[in-house]
Amino acid sequence: MTEPVTNRVEPVSVPLKLGDRITVDPPVVLAPLAGITNVAFRRLCREYGAGLYISEMITSRALVERNPKTLQMVAFAEDETPRSMQLYGTDPEIVSRAVRMVVADDLADHVDLNFGCPVPKVTRRGGGAALPWRINLFDDLVTAAVKAADGQLPVTVKMRLGVDADHLTYRDAALRAQDAGVAYVALHGRTAAEFYGGQADWGPIAELAELLDIPVLGNGDIWEAADAVRMIRETGCAGVVVGRGCLGRPWLFGDLAAVFAGQQQTFLPGLDEVAKAMFRHAELLGEWLGEERGVVDFRKHVAWYLKGFSVGSELRKALAMASSLPELSDLLHQLDLSQPFPADVLGLPRGRTSGARKVSLPENWLADRESRAVPFGAELPDSGG
Repeated sequence: MTEPVTNRVEPVSVPLKLGDRITVDPPVVLAPLAGITNVAFRRLCREYGAGLYISEMITSRALVERNPKTLQMVAFAEDETPRSMQLYGTDPEIVSRAVRMVVADDLADHVDLNFGCPVPKVTRRGGGAALPWRINLFDDLVTAAVKAADGQLPVTVKMRLGVDADHLTYRDAALRAQDAGVAYVALHGRTAAEFYGGQADWGPIAELAELLDIPVLGNGDIWEAADAVRMIRETGCAGVVVGRGCLGRPWLFGDLAAVFAGQQQTFLPGLDEVAKAMFRHAELLGEWLGEERGVVDFRKHVAWYLKGFSVGSELRKALAMASSLPELSDLLHQLDLSQPFPADVLGLPRGRTSGARKVSLPENWLADRESRAVPFGAELPDSGG
């Protein structure tokens, strides 16, 4: 096995406390990613390093109505602790019912509220990153969730800077969330309009870290463990949220665990070890979904794992069309497994990189910031983002 490159450095953070019951050490959070952060991927990441691993986005309405797909998505591994669930909602009453259900049925140990999703199908209904503009509705929703939790589990909030540069919401929303009693606020340094393009602005993260009395976590452009260190030192935030940086690189959490323990580490697995991680990922998906569905679900990960490696187009295509574990294993053994890790891809964006766009919003959404009205049709009937 390739030995990680390590150097001793000073630890840069302290463990993250979520109330009296949960300690996150190191203070690293896996961001919810639709279709990605399921039971299998969370387990794979945990095999490399500790942290808080949040589920895919679960919609409050679907949970309350016990949608079969959603009930499968809220499953956690038996050894998964703490169990962290992200909830999406726009109606305080439905979100309240969902949180009460989480508590009563012991579905999770922590609930994170989604106010950061920028995708059109969510924002055009007034949800995700659009909702904090309606600051009183945001306040009602967060307050309802915290009250429903009744001190039995911590509630946190993840948000973006705002709708766009002219409609920023992070200051007001963070203060309201703190007053409502959330355990931390996580801020992605982009507006909804910026989507996933350009460079994240860490300045507002530093601003909130100074402004709030509760922990602030930083999110945006954490591609390597060194980026996490730099974010904490530049902003004073209490921890980091990692999203696209771990796509095809679950071992990033090992680097993060090391750096927060005081060791500068960069794990550069050769293609032989990457192939083993790929098969392990598919194997875990097969345990969760059944072999055929699991391998089919794994297909989306192939390009991320192989980024930067020299692999012929026909073999790449075959790997992305595999339908069984034996077939996948055979194809992986056809790779040139002697290749070292392509260091030139370190620090580069992964996953979505699409840039600025006009945000889809409900009609006249920006005209009345004080409205408490729940946007019509905003409660999505299915989970997953």
